Amino acid sequence: MNGPLRADEIVGGRYRVTNYHAEGGMQFVYRATDTLTSRIVALKTPKNSSASKRFKRSAVVAAQVNHPNVAKTLDYVNEEGKEFLIEEFIEGQDLQKSLLNSCSNLDPYLTAKLFHHISKGVSAAHHAKVIHRDLKPTNIMIAGDFDLIEIKITDFGIAKMASDVLDEAAAGGPETMLLSNTAVGALPYMAPEAIETPKEITTKADIWSVGAMLFHISTGILPFGEGLKAVRKILEAVPEAVPDHATRNPQFAPLVTQILDLASSCLKLDPNERPTADQLVKSCGDLYYSLAHREHGKVTRVFDHKKFGFISSGKGPVFFHANSVYGTEPLIVGDQVCFTRHHVDGGAAPRAHPVLKMNN
Repeated sequence: MNGPLRADEIVGGRYRVTNYHAEGGMQFVYRATDTLTSRIVALKTPKNSSASKRFKRSAVVAAQVNHPNVAKTLDYVNEEGKEFLIEEFIEGQDLQKSLLNSCSNLDPYLTAKLFHHISKGVSAAHHAKVIHRDLKPTNIMIAGDFDLIEIKITDFGIAKMASDVLDEAAAGGPETMLLSNTAVGALPYMAPEAIETPKEITTKADIWSVGAMLFHISTGILPFGEGLKAVRKILEAVPEAVPDHATRNPQFAPLVTQILDLASSCLKLDPNERPTADQLVKSCGDLYYSLAHREHGKVTRVFDHKKFGFISSGKGPVFFHANSVYGTEPLIVGDQVCFTRHHVDGGAAPRAHPVLKMNN
């Protein structure tokens, strides 16, 4: 098992390690059981002594935020010089692994729902006077696959530790930042002030990060690219052009435009011109999005003109039209897709809308 812990090891006299679960730039994560309550928990421990020095402070910060869209901090343990953070365990994966690795971008209905909940979690943190500092897809946990049954921001405490690492990297200039794995992962979503004056950032740095994720997830491209070129573009607040496919389809264009306008408002160079988290909650809540179930299937037939065809899934065949497909390319036979099934009166085949093509 990876990391310093082993299966069945007891931490803090009550947390029994089940198995290694994951790791980030700062920490190992284990699945464990609280033997007092039988609750499954996430047990996190720092990777190195530098991170360990900041761990208790981070736990205290994280515990101040209590909201359904934030992974709850439950306990902190210091045992024989080793430190552990006990957090609510989410039965799922982070946004990057669960959704973004599966498809190039999300349709606007999924995006609107996702960011309505993310903005609620960020708002709760800001009301508790807590800044996350490291919002990115790998710090958003998703349960329920494309149904988005649970959406939780994680690592509020760890993010403060990561922020210290980012501060050190930023102090050394852009080249130094690119040598830090933590900085490289955070850079595409970092606000200009987080690069230039990291010790002076406010809650508006989180708003920028939300906007950067919103742009990325809607278009399939990072708003400022990667590497040194991204640093220059971030400092100038000049995002990439929106790709044509994002607004080409009239079925999706109005909602996509609203979402991208919201992203643009978050990516203002002057932090004071960005919305607050409360304003984001309201704006996202005003967007239309469906709560309908998403299912997976396979394209089994496409007619010669490529305007429509059929998808097969465990619930039977479903008709689709090209206007219901969100993405860059038309569907072909054999494509794996994710869609919502809508039943039609009169005995006609159910219709799929929206339809997302999965990466093969």
